[in-house]
Amino acid sequence: MTVQGPLTISRTILIPADEDSAKKLAEIRHDDEEAAETNNRIKGGDNGRNITRVVPLDEALGIDRLPFKMSVQLMLRCAYWAQNQCSYQAAEDTILDVMKLKINDDTIRKVTNTIGKIIFENDCREAELAWKKLNDCKLRFPYSKQGVLYIEMDGAALNTRHVNDEGSSWRENKLGVVFSSDNIKSRKNSRTGELEHHIEKREYVSYVGDVANFKKHLLNCALKNGYGQYRETVILSDGASWIANMAKEIFPDAIHILDFFHLCENVYTFAKSKFSLDEKRYIPWADRICDLLKKGKADEVRAEIKNEKQYENCVNLGQYLELHQDHIDYPEYIEKGYFIGSGAIESGNKVVLQKRLKQAGMRWEVESAQYLLSIKSKVESGLWASDVVRPVFAHYCG
Repeated sequence: MTVQGPLTISRTILIPADEDSAKKLAEIRHDDEEAAETNNRIKGGDNGRNITRVVPLDEALGIDRLPFKMSVQLMLRCAYWAQNQCSYQAAEDTILDVMKLKINDDTIRKVTNTIGKIIFENDCREAELAWKKLNDCKLRFPYSKQGVLYIEMDGAALNTRHVNDEGSSWRENKLGVVFSSDNIKSRKNSRTGELEHHIEKREYVSYVGDVANFKKHLLNCALKNGYGQYRETVILSDGASWIANMAKEIFPDAIHILDFFHLCENVYTFAKSKFSLDEKRYIPWADRICDLLKKGKADEVRAEIKNEKQYENCVNLGQYLELHQDHIDYPEYIEKGYFIGSGAIESGNKVVLQKRLKQAGMRWEVESAQYLLSIKSKVESGLWASDVVRPVFAHYCG
């Protein structure tokens, strides 16, 4: 398709005339190890022996080595629109509208999986290398840079096509986000006069799977963004035990803060049970308790609720506060200028996962979800050119 309309290109296809010629073609291509390896990877053949024809124009243009008979640029465009739009069908419509090319949604899905796999495997190699360096004590932590590095993480479920041993088709995507105080800009809201903070640069990392592998990816992300360089590291979390355990293991020097707004949610849930959903009673009580906790008076709160019975469908607030007693010194955190809310990871779940992979009726193959999330994370991190385009061209063009 050109700006002047469609242009027809004739392609000569050379097919072996007989069985002996076909065998000779297979032998020639088998001797070329690079061609054999490429063809094997693309077509799933046996050392290139399934090559049954030659297309000279495709070879001259270099597209014989590419899956889908697309240029690398077009494959990247397909992957970009696949993560940008709400569905593969929407990506098909967008490509037709913007590029005047008709590429069906199934092909776009396959292209996106191909690109995503390259990116994910690169990330896995980097993560394993970072993990090995950590365990071999080959990482240097000079703590020479002024500022704070923030690390946040959370889990959110997505629906898959496969049921696990517990009978559930839902799998958890673990999302991490890393950003530094260098990339936080503050300004006053012209309407309210309140100070607002904006994170101008952050990096996301997604992993559909267990903590054992996710922590390697998060460590690599943190190192790339200055972990061990910044003098202070802050971890913000919702209090999940897997996060606390991981923080102790790989970020032992970090200050771990319990997200104040998750704490307040638990206080309000407790208050609703305590006062049987009577708003006139539970709202003032919860407001007062949250205010005390923000002022660092957790001991006073624990003393007040010491003899409270356990209510259904809510945490045991006394035990909860005791469990997180080292993570709720909010007056000190505020004095030092730390964030006490994990809004960055909450918004990240919406932007990276929910907006694209949790539309009505969506069910995913786990690998397809991972590949798309890997691409989506790079785009939302501002790393499309460096972490997607560059490695994909390197993969196909050397």
